[in-house]
Amino acid sequence: MLVLARKQNQQIVIGDDIYIKVIRMEGDVVKLGIQAPISIPVHRQEVYDEIQKSNRAALTRGPRTIPQLREKQPPAEPHSTNKP
Repeated sequence: MLVLARKQNQQIVIGDDIYIKVIRMEGDVVKLGIQAPISIPVHRQEVYDEIQKSNRAALTRGPRTIPQLREKQPPAEPHSTNKP
């Protein structure tokens, strides 16, 4: 793990197109801005963990059955109220 010290408005670069900038420091909280290509997902760790958990659960469920549709019944013939 690379550990860096940065001040407000300083940034680091990952590869050629990922930038992480220190936006603000509020007490023990650091606000970061992350600029990355749209093709690279960026998540907070807890969100990433939930996504992985959900994906694993989807893989371990048994095969789902697809409900069968009933065949369409022909419309009933109208009853005549007039008697011959």
